[in-house]
Amino acid sequence: MALLVAATVATFALAVPSHGQSNATSGKVARPTRPASAAVRGGTPASDNTQGTGGGGPLVPNEMGRIPIVEWHQVVDADGTYKVSRDRFLAELTELHARGYVPISLGDYLDRKIDIPAGKSPVLFTFDDASPSQFSYIEKGGQLTIDPRSAIGILNEFLKTHSDWKPRGVFCMLPAAQVGHAFFGEKGIAGQKSEWRFKKVQYLQQQGFDLCNHTLWHAQLNKYSDAVVQEQLARGAMAIDSAVPGYKIRGFALPYGLWPKNRALAFSGSWFDKKSKREVKYSNEAVFEVAGGPARSPYDPLFNPHSMPRVQLQGGTKLKPTLDALDKPGATARYVSDGNSATVAKPAK
Repeated sequence: MALLVAATVATFALAVPSHGQSNATSGKVARPTRPASAAVRGGTPASDNTQGTGGGGPLVPNEMGRIPIVEWHQVVDADGTYKVSRDRFLAELTELHARGYVPISLGDYLDRKIDIPAGKSPVLFTFDDASPSQFSYIEKGGQLTIDPRSAIGILNEFLKTHSDWKPRGVFCMLPAAQVGHAFFGEKGIAGQKSEWRFKKVQYLQQQGFDLCNHTLWHAQLNKYSDAVVQEQLARGAMAIDSAVPGYKIRGFALPYGLWPKNRALAFSGSWFDKKSKREVKYSNEAVFEVAGGPARSPYDPLFNPHSMPRVQLQGGTKLKPTLDALDKPGATARYVSDGNSATVAKPAK
């Protein structure tokens, strides 16, 4: 099994090819009618936020612009394959904030309700593989506290001094993978106890983060039959439901960035659970690619939630070049809010 091979290396390194927007045909939605964002209401500048870190004038509202969906895996001591250092993770949060980005939820994106101040830009955080480095507990005197060195600990501390940000992000989780990638750690790996796993998933949901399916144990779906693909996704969804009963999963991240042979099974399917004697169905509104660059605005007529590219951050792949490119004018310039937070109705199917 693919993950069992990968589990032999502590880094949980994934052999991931670069993927841009897929040619999946399902999931494309038409942009609803909305006035073009040419200026902020009242004719005043959008904000004092400027292009790039070196200035360059106020940002012009552009709600057809691109949105970075940034992707982190492990947050550890030093950069590496699928790793960023803790210092770098904090620096990337700081850079995004300084450039006027505001984290949003997956629901904000899919429902076309990007409720951020005029002149600001949305960013969607995604965390793959549910490693202990993303969310760890420390136990002292029978009391659990969040490890301040884990990604959640670092983000929580950042939010304390940046009150304009809310706890938002998408955690694409594995409930039964090896090397500790099972709802953020088990069996004493990295000091994490198995009984803490559901508590972590529940905490994320309660704080306002999105829970995302990433299969049961990170199966390379293009290698498997339709039956196995559906089992992987259905059991991944079942595990999340076990931790947070009734939770509606809206996103799925492709393991290794690879599609199943039958692409439609990434969006929906079912599996019969012999133990409970019931059919388990799953449905994903959004499917995350592993790479591909900033994503389209939900108002863009070419926006396809069934193929959402991401900006993968690891090793030598830095955030700054992407943000610099988004600050340049043109078809791939960044999304900038006009301050109108009204919900835009979805088009009829």
